[in-house]
Amino acid sequence: MGKGDKGSKRGKIANKSYGVRRRRKIKKRPTVEEKISIKGKT
Repeated sequence: MGKGDKGSKRGKIANKSYGVRRRRKIKKRPTVEEKISIKGKT
C-alpha cells in the first residue's frame, strides 16, 4: 500500500495514471443558452 501499489491513490500519482481511486475533474461545458447569451452581448 504505497507508491508501488497500482491500486492505491498514491500509486496512481506516482505512476501518473488515473482510475477508480484517482478521478479526473470534469470540465464543465457551457450550455447552448450560455453560448447564445455571450454572443448577444457583443
